[in-house]
Amino acid sequence: MGGGFRQSVSTVGEGRSSAYGSVMIETDGDGEDVVMTDRSAEFVRRTEPLRRELLAHCYRMFGSVDEAEDLVQETYLRAWRSYDTFEGRSSLRTWLYRIATNACLSAAERRGRRELPSGLGDPAEDPDAPPGLAEPELAWLGPVPDVSIGVETRDPATIITARDSVRLALVAVLQYLPARQRAVLLLRETLGFSAGEVATMLGMSTAAVKSALQRARARLDQVAPSPGSVAEPTEQHARDLLCQYIAGFENADMSSLEKALRTDAAIELVGTRTWFSGKVTCLRYLAHVIGSPGDWLMTPTGANGQPAAATYYRTDDETHHALGVAVLTATPAGVSRITVFPGGAGLVARFGLPTSLPSRRS
Repeated sequence: MGGGFRQSVSTVGEGRSSAYGSVMIETDGDGEDVVMTDRSAEFVRRTEPLRRELLAHCYRMFGSVDEAEDLVQETYLRAWRSYDTFEGRSSLRTWLYRIATNACLSAAERRGRRELPSGLGDPAEDPDAPPGLAEPELAWLGPVPDVSIGVETRDPATIITARDSVRLALVAVLQYLPARQRAVLLLRETLGFSAGEVATMLGMSTAAVKSALQRARARLDQVAPSPGSVAEPTEQHARDLLCQYIAGFENADMSSLEKALRTDAAIELVGTRTWFSGKVTCLRYLAHVIGSPGDWLMTPTGANGQPAAATYYRTDDETHHALGVAVLTATPAGVSRITVFPGGAGLVARFGLPTSLPSRRS
């Protein structure tokens, strides 16, 4: 087998089977000789095409790529162990979603809600003050790279729906639903399973599924607009806004940032309790961090179906080191929200990007 199988080894049982990256294999007694059996090859061939959409599902449930990857891995291990008992009474996709969703529900019993700063209180009034410290026990919502969940490769007819289902605003609101309501809503409205299929997946009655869906919809209607009611910019306009944002930082050009922001723009500083609302307040904050031309370098990317930029800051050795990722909410009227995620090299590497960049000075 190719070297691509020899990644991320995790042992299952007593050294008899392992997961190499996304591939189930059999090993000999000392755990070194890899042998792909016909049965495991069939399992991989049938299940691997579903991996990225399962990752997106688990991410919507928890708002964390790390947790989502762990749950997808657990899903594949559970599925492999019971693959011989799969009789095809439902589709393989339905079967895998049942396993994944129940793994999520079990995990939800041990985890709290993930937050964004705007969910913790009112916006900060003084952009000249240091960001407010957050309690160390708070768990934060994180971004998901578009490349990890296949948003950028979907059929044009479904791309808007795919993007809407992982928008930061929606994933943040979903965290306020009880886990079972969240699961029902996602299985029914995002993934299109019937009420009967969801009932079977979750061990509920069809009436209970319909009731949970009704309650989930009512809660979402209270706290967030429906995805279809949010105006979308054209692809080109979204790219232009991202380029304007990047140019503003790289050239230390406040006028470029001012042009990019909507009047009601907001900035969220994940990892702190601080967020700002209104263009004037946001610009006052940005004036403190924009620095001099060349201090910042940014690389365009995509996260949560939204334009994003990996951010790098210049250090004394003239190298720009990764700081994190800024995710923009783009609208026809400009950028309505900038969500800034720290995470340094680890987060930026998840996007398939380098963790440092050389200076662009000639």
